[in-house]
Amino acid sequence: MSTTTPLAAWAATLPEPPHRAVLGVSEEPARAAARLAEAGLGAHHVVYEQSGTWHFAAGSATFDVTATGATARHGERSWHVPAPEGPLAAVRAALAALRAASSRDRTVHGWAAFELAHLLHGDPARAGTEPLLSFLVPSVEITLRPGKAEVRAGDPAVAARAATVLGAEARSATAPQPAPFPATAPLPEAAALLAADPGGYRASVAATSADIRAGLLDKAVVSRVVPLPRLPDLGASYVTGRAANTPARSFLLDLGGWRAAGFSPETVVEVGPEGEVSTQPLAGTRARTGEAAEDTRLRAELYADPKEVQEHALSVRLACEELARVCVRGSVAVTEFMAVRERGSVQHLASRVAGRLEGGSDAWTAFGALFPAITATGVPKAAALDALGRHERGPRGLYGGAVFRSCTSGALDAALVLRAVLVRGDRAWLRAGAGVMGVSTPAREFDETREKLLSVAPHLRFPLS
Repeated sequence: MSTTTPLAAWAATLPEPPHRAVLGVSEEPARAAARLAEAGLGAHHVVYEQSGTWHFAAGSATFDVTATGATARHGERSWHVPAPEGPLAAVRAALAALRAASSRDRTVHGWAAFELAHLLHGDPARAGTEPLLSFLVPSVEITLRPGKAEVRAGDPAVAARAATVLGAEARSATAPQPAPFPATAPLPEAAALLAADPGGYRASVAATSADIRAGLLDKAVVSRVVPLPRLPDLGASYVTGRAANTPARSFLLDLGGWRAAGFSPETVVEVGPEGEVSTQPLAGTRARTGEAAEDTRLRAELYADPKEVQEHALSVRLACEELARVCVRGSVAVTEFMAVRERGSVQHLASRVAGRLEGGSDAWTAFGALFPAITATGVPKAAALDALGRHERGPRGLYGGAVFRSCTSGALDAALVLRAVLVRGDRAWLRAGAGVMGVSTPAREFDETREKLLSVAPHLRFPLS
């Protein structure tokens, strides 16, 4: 009788991509990554920009986790496993199987839905039956930096195709050049869409603020949905939007039923291979106008606004408390406090909280402590989740969740899903929220969501036909 576990059997079908090449690439990395995403190099793909490097991953091997179980897939084959200890334990087991099956560090790329929060901090009955977390084990990985692409592929034909897609330089005047993107156009009705409030967002802010004054919670990040009238060209939208944004991370993906392009303003968690861990809460917002004097005035106004400063301080305090639960005692520190970070159409108060994981904790322990981001949920998290369940319509899905890149060696980098265009099936939408406090005014919080949506909406591109 075989003693091989389902996850071990799955991992055994996923050899490390053996074919490696370094290519000269003239195209800038974001555009090259978007071109790879449209090339169909695998059944699924994820682009993840991290610290000036773009990581492209594609393939057919995936791992999906629901509230009750997990499914590993590779091509037409699938392996089902229970998850009695929860989704993050299932992820940990899958990465352990990959680590055992390979002599080298393996990297996975994926997402976590906001509803995972209900299992971690709230009411498990609200988690639903849809996948809460999904990741891809790539059969082709391409690391893009200015002028260079490093390719790792399981199939030499795929590596050759990637080189063709990239128009890799042959160091000659006759080097192939990438084909242009298909013609697209912006959304002419964007301003009207952002100004409309058919879902009653202002009323939701007022109700949440009343809850806070009644002592039910301290803060909640209430969001609104802006449906798009047609499906955008995600690759072209990503390229155009990335040129106009200054994100902490950016992403472009087609995985687990979700398609998305986004420009994340902050990270949920960053974990290094030696156990160093940090999180980057951003809370407190003013617009960026493009005029230096006005932006300086708005920055001063941001620093002087008691509501914005209190909102930020609450977020930092909770980040410290959450990290303290999983870190070596005395190692947690605020390494940056209330700096200002420019993120596309807005500027935020920004802090960083860091520590060192204690023995017995790993990257996914830290992820579980910090997810979902305070700045997309509220304080305390359980009470904020309850308030959002009352005052928002329907599940959030990918919005307010995370897109991540993780290694079997223990590193993890997870970006908060905000400033994104989201596509599921034949529907596409934008979503934005604002931190609501007891002194919040519905008009100001609505304006804040509109200011944030301007990081994405003007840069959307749609097929001409």
